[in-house]
Amino acid sequence: MKSEKPEAAGAGILDKKRSNILYQWLGDRIFSTIVVGLGIAIILLTLGMAWVLFDEGRLALGEFGFFDFISGTTWDPAVQLLFGAWPFIFGTIVTSTLALAISFFPAVAVAIFSAEYAAGWLSEIIDNLIKLIAAIPSVVIGIWGIFFLAPWLRETIYMPITMWAEANYPSLLPILGNPMGYGMATATIVLALMIVPYTTALAKDAIKAVPKDQREASWALGSTRWEVIRMAVIPYARGGIMAGAILSLGRAIGETMAVAMLIGNKNTLPFSIFGAGATMPSVIVNEFREAVETLHLSSLMAIGFVLFLIALVVNLTASYIQRKLSIGGGQVV
Repeated sequence: MKSEKPEAAGAGILDKKRSNILYQWLGDRIFSTIVVGLGIAIILLTLGMAWVLFDEGRLALGEFGFFDFISGTTWDPAVQLLFGAWPFIFGTIVTSTLALAISFFPAVAVAIFSAEYAAGWLSEIIDNLIKLIAAIPSVVIGIWGIFFLAPWLRETIYMPITMWAEANYPSLLPILGNPMGYGMATATIVLALMIVPYTTALAKDAIKAVPKDQREASWALGSTRWEVIRMAVIPYARGGIMAGAILSLGRAIGETMAVAMLIGNKNTLPFSIFGAGATMPSVIVNEFREAVETLHLSSLMAIGFVLFLIALVVNLTASYIQRKLSIGGGQVV
């Protein structure tokens, strides 16, 4: 009996090991199946969204042709039933690009200050404020723009500039446009304010991801704090910083309510600096409920499809930039 106990114990240990191996194998299979399934579901969902937009906008694209539709400058749903998307594409590109140009350097500066200069308690306060600004609904920002920002810009900036131009350079008046406060300039400023938190947060994450050895090596060479940031930190984090900026551009391109409330919603070119304009999201949200004609509704869906393509290109560009500007050029070293 005593000689059988070690054998029984060994058999029990072997069975336990086998069950653990089976459990781990089954757990890995279940986990990998769930992860792969979710990944495929996201891809299918994206393709499904693209197909629905294309299918619903196929009537307009077939009626006018894809390139004529995106290059057309006439949008007349009431009389001629002509639909050209270029005024909205142009307005989207101008407002979002200028918003990124205005917000990029202040956002990166805040990220550098929070990550490298600020004390821990101050950095935490800045992070919470950034998250708070990012969490504000765009319709609330639009209301703030209507009742405060637009009147303030009109009285403080737009009107004085217009009066100066009228007295000295009247030829500039068509370029400046009507300084009513609701137009391209106001929408661009609001967009810049809205995307600052995203650029700041992503830039700070990229800066924080720089290895400590990178900084210490620069310190050891006698660099000042600014030289450490300029020559050791920023070059290492440039991929994440630029990718964050491009993703913020995508956020600006897709912004709807705040822009629709402040841009003035003018459907024809040319636009002026202070005058009204329109973007692709703003025309969709303003006219979707009023689109009674099938061709009108299809044209709005076609604009949604073009917006989807632009957003896709922006996100792919962000991924490419992050890979190319990262240390090693995206290659494993």
